Amino acid sequence: MADSEVEEGAKGEEGAAAAPKSKMKLIIIAGAAALVLLIGGGVWFMFLRGHDEHKEQHAEAPPPPKPVFIDVPEMTINLAGAPGERIQYLRVKAVLEVKDDKMVETIKPNLPRVTDLFQTYLRELRSSDISGSAGLFRLKEEMLRRVNVAVAPGQVNTVLFREIIIQ
Repeated sequence: MADSEVEEGAKGEEGAAAAPKSKMKLIIIAGAAALVLLIGGGVWFMFLRGHDEHKEQHAEAPPPPKPVFIDVPEMTINLAGAPGERIQYLRVKAVLEVKDDKMVETIKPNLPRVTDLFQTYLRELRSSDISGSAGLFRLKEEMLRRVNVAVAPGQVNTVLFREIIIQ
């Protein structure tokens, strides 16, 4: 009888030791499975969900209107200079970029006013004012500001230079 109690006690100890190890394995496996499900759900949510909806929305959206360009008449202006200095001339060919054809119809009647504003502004410049890329950028920004004042409520997106020559 004593032998059977010892054997049962040994089996009970092995069973008790095996139970926590198997519970630990079960917890680790369940945790790993939950982690895989969470990662899979995150990937689906971030990348795969709603792709068809976005494709339909993009396909239905009309393409953005292409910009339209308006030529400004070529201008030749004498630059301001100190008395006794050689007279320098500036020749400018500019183009106005607008949003669509409707804006062209708004701006065309005001083109003489735009040309006048450009000429009066350009006459006050010295050759040092427009030297380098920073000078041309400032010139472009100032011309854009002036043209938008002249054509209000219309709006010009940008002024582009086709040609700038200082003689």
